[in-house]
Amino acid sequence: MSHLFNPYQLRSVVLRNRIAVSPMCEYSSEDGFANDWHLVHLGSRAVGGAGLVLTEAAAVSPEGRISPQDLGIWKEEHIPMLQRITQFIAEQGAVAGIQLAHAGRKASTLRPWEGNGMVSPGNGGWEVVGPGTVPFNEKYPVPQELTEAGIRKVTADFKAATERAVRAGFKVVEIHAAHGYLLHSFLSPLTNQRTDQYGGPFENRIRLLLETTEAVRAVWPAENPLLVRISVTDWAEGGWNPEESVQLATILKDKGVDLIDCSSGGLVAHQKIPVGPLYQTHFAEKIKKESGIATGAVGLITTAEEAESIIAAGRADLVLMARELLRDPYFPLHAAHRLQTDIAWPAQYQRAKM
Repeated sequence: MSHLFNPYQLRSVVLRNRIAVSPMCEYSSEDGFANDWHLVHLGSRAVGGAGLVLTEAAAVSPEGRISPQDLGIWKEEHIPMLQRITQFIAEQGAVAGIQLAHAGRKASTLRPWEGNGMVSPGNGGWEVVGPGTVPFNEKYPVPQELTEAGIRKVTADFKAATERAVRAGFKVVEIHAAHGYLLHSFLSPLTNQRTDQYGGPFENRIRLLLETTEAVRAVWPAENPLLVRISVTDWAEGGWNPEESVQLATILKDKGVDLIDCSSGGLVAHQKIPVGPLYQTHFAEKIKKESGIATGAVGLITTAEEAESIIAAGRADLVLMARELLRDPYFPLHAAHRLQTDIAWPAQYQRAKM
């Protein structure tokens, strides 16, 4: 048995292996509703052998969507289709998770295949919010600075979305605090230049994420794991950095977070990222070693051997894969074969097992 295909337990939830489907926006919803696309997209990765299947960023409020076509979990009517999806994922032996998100100043934008930049109010766009009034770039909308009342609404929206996630049948929740979206934009001094209790020193900039985490953990079942995705670095001078990420991870561990999903970047347009195979794995390794919390590695992990090496060396506890699982929904089944490990295939596919 390879290390990659060893089961992994977080609280009472047992994953059949260390491969997780990383959240990937599909931009295929109407009014936040999941539909048959999401059922097939997420369900096929469960059939393909992944241990954990995470949804794309699910907006906790309509204004928290990246695009008008984003998935949502801001109202009760969203739950029935999500229940259908979580039930199917569970029937395939995988665990269903949901990423809860608010896009902040990167909201109200076009989906990628329709261009780049903001959606105007006349075309279904909306007013966006952030820690201040600086837009992501000249094509993005100018945000309104969140008031403290607005901040309390964000925290309440995450809490209510978590309660819906329980009713929808999810067993894992991930808070999205990466890639320049709302919670990340409060963490970084490049975007957070507030002078109140939510800006300035480190302990103030992390306040919104900590309050959100506490609100989510309060209503999320104690037996179920809570994940947080962060951008470990902004890849920009004067921005959020790996040392601050270690500090944050240590605090989040004490707040009931079970695993840090270690990504990077996305905050500012002038970032400089040295992209290459496994280019973010060392962040997961650093946070795991220095904070003592479990971590997930993500970023250009494309082969069975790469994924195996990360887990075997103890650099991370999970491998979250995105593009490779778009190319090959059955990557886990094929990876097991390459690693000479026998794992169960769906009964319907047994005749094709290598």
